[in-house]
Amino acid sequence: MKIRKIIERIFFFLLVVWAASTITFFIPRISSRNPVRERFGQLARSGGFAPADLEIIIESFNQKFGLDLPLWEQYTNYVGSLARLDLGVSMFQFPKTVGELINESLPWTIGLLVTTTILSFIIGNLMGAIAAWPKAPRWLRNLAMPFVLFMGVPPVLLAIFLLFFIAFRLKFLPLGGAYSIGTVPNLSLEFALDVLKHQILPATAMIFGSVGGWVLSMRGMGITIQGEDYVLFAEHKGLSGFTIFKDYYLRNALLPQVTAFALALGNVVSSGIIIEQLFGLPGIGTLLHNAIKFNDFVVIYGVVLFITIAIAALMVFVELLYPLLDPRIQD
Repeated sequence: MKIRKIIERIFFFLLVVWAASTITFFIPRISSRNPVRERFGQLARSGGFAPADLEIIIESFNQKFGLDLPLWEQYTNYVGSLARLDLGVSMFQFPKTVGELINESLPWTIGLLVTTTILSFIIGNLMGAIAAWPKAPRWLRNLAMPFVLFMGVPPVLLAIFLLFFIAFRLKFLPLGGAYSIGTVPNLSLEFALDVLKHQILPATAMIFGSVGGWVLSMRGMGITIQGEDYVLFAEHKGLSGFTIFKDYYLRNALLPQVTAFALALGNVVSSGIIIEQLFGLPGIGTLLHNAIKFNDFVVIYGVVLFITIAIAALMVFVELLYPLLDPRIQD
């Protein structure tokens, strides 16, 4: 790929980040509501603040978060903070910064969403390719069909089903949480197995909820590619079935799937946010849920912007990966 194309894609990524950050900044400010006043008003109604003290606290937080400044100056400070990778300070968990909260939650989200998304992509595309390959054993081609049945079931509904029957009724696995209550996180094998046991149900819901879509789309691509001239030519050359399947059939069928993989990340994130909250996992989804619950608008801004940037970066990465999968794509 030419250097100019790489620079263009990086510039496009920066443009997306700027647009996302600008929208994230201005949309909440269209309303005249003051999140600081609303937050501390809720605390005051529960007792503990005198009216005079409440006004002093609100004024100090308005100054701290720059809400007493003109809108253009707030935006300038906001963009400057983002340029320094400073997402601000949480209101609810003050004085923790948004960056610290994301760093604490990110490993759990990566461990669940990234792992399950990659496994779903690999399993679904491999099974879909085999289902369309005429030389594959019949039992192996039929193996993909049960996964297709789960395609119409949302991962969240499947997670509730697994949680009720497997964890609550049969008590085979924990009801939720990242690890057992009372366990101190450490680097031992025992703790790793405990974490793995708690991740089985949410991971199963995520994988079974998305494998069927990959199976169907890959099967359709595989059937289309079977009649291509390069596949027929490879068969007439006398190449082995495995070589044709791997180098001529699977590799070319995967190209549109890679694009779909990048586009599917948005749906994976939305499902993952709910599933994390459902199973009580301390990931990005739970962090965003708590921020919305407690009206911590600084954390909401930071998490939404972080997710947007992460998906945009993955889209750019996939586009740069394309020429490696297909050398014909150079421009």
